[in-house]
Amino acid sequence: MKRVLTTSLTLIFCAMLLTSCSKDSLEDDVTAYNQVVTEKAEYEYSPIEVEIIEDLNIYRKAIGLEELKPMAEISIESEGHNEYMIEEGTVSHDNFSQRASKLMNKVGAKSVSENVAFGYYSADAVVKAWLKSKSHRENIESNHTHFGISVRKDADGRNYFTNIFIKK
Repeated sequence: MKRVLTTSLTLIFCAMLLTSCSKDSLEDDVTAYNQVVTEKAEYEYSPIEVEIIEDLNIYRKAIGLEELKPMAEISIESEGHNEYMIEEGTVSHDNFSQRASKLMNKVGAKSVSENVAFGYYSADAVVKAWLKSKSHRENIESNHTHFGISVRKDADGRNYFTNIFIKK
């Protein structure tokens, strides 16, 4: 009797052990570990930022290049750099490698370049200035596929511009 009770309890225990932690299929295991969390970034472009996007794409199209697609994640990085430049009170490419690395990891950028500017009051003026500068024009004419733009004013009303280009 004792042996039957022990055997019965052992069988019940084994049955519970084998079924309590099981998955319905192997697919459950695979998808549980391969979930990709995607969050859609949003960026609300100001009128001057929209004009810069349009002006750069009009220029690119006129010289036979594909238009660049604006990407919110890139504009958010551009905005962060503008805030940094305003805080520092100087125009710079400081921490560019960190921005580039972040965009490579976050949106799969294969290459990254950047144009910055200060003090211009219109989209037309800043775009013309970038096109007059060889290195800035090379960024605009490069084989990038996406870009982001941010324009922010400092306390004195002066505009800071950061335009980041990526190739996906």
